[in-house]
Amino acid sequence: MDSTDWSSLSDDELLEKKISQLGLKLDGTKLQSLIQQLYDELSQKGLTFHPPCHIGDEWFVPVGIPTIFVPFFLTHERLRALEKKIILDVEGESDEWFMKLIRHEAAHAYAYAYPFVRKRKWQQTFGKSSNEETPSFYRPRPYSRSFVVHLDDWYAQSHPDEDFAETFAVWLTPGLDWRARYKGWNALHKLEYVDELMKSLADKPPLPMPEYQVADYDCLNVKLKTYYAKKRKEYEDSFPDFYDNDLRQLFDAGEGVEGRVKASVYLRRHRRELESAVCQWTNENKYRVNKLLARLIDRCDKLNLHIKAYDPKQNIQVSAYITTLVTNHLFTGKFKRKK
Repeated sequence: MDSTDWSSLSDDELLEKKISQLGLKLDGTKLQSLIQQLYDELSQKGLTFHPPCHIGDEWFVPVGIPTIFVPFFLTHERLRALEKKIILDVEGESDEWFMKLIRHEAAHAYAYAYPFVRKRKWQQTFGKSSNEETPSFYRPRPYSRSFVVHLDDWYAQSHPDEDFAETFAVWLTPGLDWRARYKGWNALHKLEYVDELMKSLADKPPLPMPEYQVADYDCLNVKLKTYYAKKRKEYEDSFPDFYDNDLRQLFDAGEGVEGRVKASVYLRRHRRELESAVCQWTNENKYRVNKLLARLIDRCDKLNLHIKAYDPKQNIQVSAYITTLVTNHLFTGKFKRKK
């Protein structure tokens, strides 16, 4: 199907299309040059294996197969716009973000193309690799100097395989003096090991590997509306009523307060700035923060809460409260606050 057949459809019409029907390709898009940039970076390091890239439903490397999947929505402006409208973020949208992600995925591909994860020194450096999925929720130590900082959420701390992938990505990044950047960090010995390991692989072809079979990873044979229903569900969490007491304390202007304003009106008015501030300091996904704010607004309406017409401390208090909830979500997977 030619892109002109569906790119002008309304959102509702487009959501009825199967992703596999859209005729998406990496060739001929701006992604092609970015993938070539990855290959050039690998070649400059003396690495001859260039992981093949395919279109998938998200960023991933299949277990045991050194192949990189790039999210389908990055291949076309119309799909990027739909992703942004529904999820609020487009993972890998900018060239810089795309390269960060694909360098990370290239590390996973190398881990399958070469058997170095079985080496004792690799395991002593990063821990034991496994086929278990990276946990959705983990408790990072933001100020730890034992891990590099590359992707958001201190992702290197989530799993030994991710620790390696993040270290590899930092090592591969052109123009980054990682020895200077991580001087005095315990993570520096990991970078030195990756440098030593990759130099040992220079000009060496990978071991024979299973070929990628489209039928094994037919993740695009679904309608866009099904894809987004599933994705929204993954981002949404239960929102218990025990926030009611918090909200009553936060928005406590009673009937006798002159010029009071509905709390829901206040939150709607300041929604964008609150969302930006919380996302900046927590690195949480905009979609989750936006949905949390929507639930708070709805709850304030139901409880008929009000604030004083002018209270300069209000923004600080509300931002601090929402940041607490979001940080708890990052650490525990739940928007909750200990009582």
